[in-house]
Amino acid sequence: MAMTGQAQVISNKALWTGRVFTGLVVLFLIFDFGIKLVPLDVVIQSLNELGYPATTGMARGLGVLLLICTVLYVVPQTSILGAILLTGYLGGAIATHLRLGNPIFSHLLFGVYLGLLIWGGLYLRDPRVRALIPFAR
Repeated sequence: MAMTGQAQVISNKALWTGRVFTGLVVLFLIFDFGIKLVPLDVVIQSLNELGYPATTGMARGLGVLLLICTVLYVVPQTSILGAILLTGYLGGAIATHLRLGNPIFSHLLFGVYLGLLIWGGLYLRDPRVRALIPFAR
């Protein structure tokens, strides 16, 4: 992808802030994958409460899907695709909580919080995203 104008230079502070955001999100997503892979009883109960089939297959399927999206996000060459796929995954969670009328700040917006960290981390560490979304020049 060609960048318009001069090549974007990312400061060390922005780069490390982006890496920290990314690291926090990835740690949480790996934890979430892990509890779905096992799956813990709380995962099966949550699936039931959310109106999804409360089976180990469903939990593991969601976990594997989450892992694939996370790996794509971590690999620099596919990080934008990974962020897009994670946004879709989180959108499904947001829609589910909206449908059930769950609390706004703790449940409904949690996916938004993660999405902001995903895209914020990517924006701060990847000049391709800065070229696509030029907040300031």
